[in-house]
Amino acid sequence: MAVAQRRGRKIMMTRGELDEFLTTERTCRIATVSAGGAPHVSALWFVWDGSSLWLYSVVRSRRWADLRRDARVAVVVDTGEDYEQLRGVELSGTVEFVGEAPRTGELRAELDLPETLFARKYFGLEEMPHDGRHAWVRLTPEKTVSWDFRKLGPV
Repeated sequence: MAVAQRRGRKIMMTRGELDEFLTTERTCRIATVSAGGAPHVSALWFVWDGSSLWLYSVVRSRRWADLRRDARVAVVVDTGEDYEQLRGVELSGTVEFVGEAPRTGELRAELDLPETLFARKYFGLEEMPHDGRHAWVRLTPEKTVSWDFRKLGPV
C-alpha cells in the first residue's frame, strides 16, 4: 500500500485492523470504467493475501470487459448499520490478470494462496472448485483509505 492516508488519521485502521477486516469481510464493490466512460459498480467476492486483493470474476460480464479495456479500479469493502459502527476500506489502482481465463485449474504457483483462501472462505473446502466461467484479477493497491467510526466513541 504505497500511499499513506493523510486525512482521518483518528479513524483510520492500523495495519493489523486492516488485514483482519479484509480477511473476514466477504463482499466488495468494484468500480470500473465502461467503454463510453460511464462508471460501473458491481458486487464481488474476494480474498486478501496481506498485500493484494484477489477478485474472482465471471469472464463473460460487463465488469470483465471493462477491466480488459481499462484496468484501473476502485474497490470498497465496508460494514456497519449505524453511523458509529461504520468501518471500511477503499483500495484503488490497476489490476493485473493472473492465470488462464476462464480458470480451469491449470497449475499456477502464484494462484495457490488465493485459491486456498477463497476455497476455505466461501466454500469450506481445501481445494478450489473451477467452473470454467471465472478468472482471477489481482489488485495490489496504489492507494488505500480506511475508516473505523467506532474509534470516535459515543456520538
